[in-house]
Amino acid sequence: MKSAVETLNPTRVKLSVEVPFEELRPDLDAAYRTIGSQIQVPGFRKGKVPARIIDQRVGRGAVLEEAVNEALPRFYSEAVEESKIRPLGQPEVEITEAPDPAQGGDLKFSVEVDVRPHIDVPDYSTLAVQVDDVQVDEADVEGELTALRQRFGTLVGVDRAAADGDFVSIDLSAEIDGEQIDAVTGVSYEIGSKTMLDGLDEALVGMSAGETKNFSAPLAGGDREGQQADVTVTVQSVKERELPELDDDFAQLASEFDTLEELTADLRSKAERAKRLEQGVQARDKVLDAMLEAVEIPVPPALVEAEVHSHLENENRLEDDEHRAEVGENATKALQTQFLLDAVVEKEKVSVSQPELVEYLMISAQQYGMTPDQFAQAVDQAGQIQAMVAEVARRKALAVVLEQATVTDASGNPVDLAALRPLDQGEGDDEHDHEHEHDHDHDHVEA
Repeated sequence: MKSAVETLNPTRVKLSVEVPFEELRPDLDAAYRTIGSQIQVPGFRKGKVPARIIDQRVGRGAVLEEAVNEALPRFYSEAVEESKIRPLGQPEVEITEAPDPAQGGDLKFSVEVDVRPHIDVPDYSTLAVQVDDVQVDEADVEGELTALRQRFGTLVGVDRAAADGDFVSIDLSAEIDGEQIDAVTGVSYEIGSKTMLDGLDEALVGMSAGETKNFSAPLAGGDREGQQADVTVTVQSVKERELPELDDDFAQLASEFDTLEELTADLRSKAERAKRLEQGVQARDKVLDAMLEAVEIPVPPALVEAEVHSHLENENRLEDDEHRAEVGENATKALQTQFLLDAVVEKEKVSVSQPELVEYLMISAQQYGMTPDQFAQAVDQAGQIQAMVAEVARRKALAVVLEQATVTDASGNPVDLAALRPLDQGEGDDEHDHEHEHDHDHDHVEA
């Protein structure tokens, strides 16, 4: 077999492949056996029909088509390996010359396919970025203390009008053109949480127990989601959250510490740790953006369009042109990031050990609310193990880049990115998830 590569553009090539008849002959013989086992010819046992009879019954063209269809994936894979291209997505195949099963001749076909672009990875040591200073305000600590007090607070009934932050027990019903669509009773709701109907929070403020109010709002779910409905709400009771006093007793109740001073110091330390993680995330973002700006990375348009279409289809927003443009930008950057980090993986010869993969699977399982075994089984059944390996390798590659880049804070001090290390192992993904935003959408780029 011979193959030649023609570069059509930085992300697309054309493979021209010639297969001698002798290399195709085993596939022709297999095609005769396959077709012979599927047809009934009087005077011949099933599977024992001679080739000349098969030619008469189904035609040599059908036999050739069967053979070529079976052989093409193998010859294509061999041509890809021989030419050392790295295809993306589905190839477009055209058979330019077919042999005659009786007289021979070469099989010739061409393949157009998108490929990974060649990337000259920039020198990491020349990258320099600036991030925010780490500043822990007393307001941050007080906010943590307030959140902790709320966790241990108690709800106490009050004889007054409801206010923002109160908890109310309500009856709620919705009608459209006089037809009741939904109704609930005795629902507990925190005013200001905005977790139910639009306009509900505004309606509840100022209402007292036993009062009823009507308002209009779009339905938030069900078959008639989005349709405007007439809503009636009745308040059964009003309660406020009573917070415990900030003292040593509270510290002992809410933590492992004996004094409020110790608890406050621990919260301050945790707030500083969170700020340093935020600083590390900012460094990671800025270094990655600096790398993307330093090198031009073309992306196959068809690949971007496929990602955009899939995303919009899942959201049922195929006609939203403004959102399409935004999704297109995100998909393009996500693919460019993958290509760039994959190039770093190759340059630095980054490998992924089994413990590193297991750790990543365990963290991911926790994020999806699954046991590690359940998640690993789901990933394996979906054929996504290699995609997981690639993602871990990209994270390690980015860590290599960060070690060599220069990162300073706004005050000019060097930033110790050791705080980022747990983040690379999965911690803090809630704060920085753009790398995962399209991961499940781009699994096919690992081809």
